[in-house]
Amino acid sequence: MSRREVREQIFKLLFRVEFHEREQMAEQLQLFLEESGMEEGKDTIYIQEKFGKILERIEELDAMVNQVAQGWKTSRMGKTDLTLIRLAVYEMKFEEDVPEGVAINEAVELAKSYGTDDSSSFVNGVLAKLV
Repeated sequence: MSRREVREQIFKLLFRVEFHEREQMAEQLQLFLEESGMEEGKDTIYIQEKFGKILERIEELDAMVNQVAQGWKTSRMGKTDLTLIRLAVYEMKFEEDVPEGVAINEAVELAKSYGTDDSSSFVNGVLAKLV
């Protein structure tokens, strides 16, 4: 699986956070893996680990976003946009092997596929303020 495909799978899994209690996320992770048909392997392990790390830092990520998103608090953002922003902010701030520009570009590309017509520019604008 390419890095982009792995990132997309993490996004899809992370999106479930908006609809389930934190205590249900272990079960949601297992359901996601079953539904996606992914076989055990390094990609699956990487997805699980990265998802867990992001989940642990959601409040911290949201605080960073709330500091720069003028007129937009995370509580008002669309769920797709917020999930993409969280993923990108995590990569920008906590993963040294992902350049900031790559994290932003990947989030914008996913926003074009999964968000509204305005999502890509919104996601880009918020993330650019964090660089």
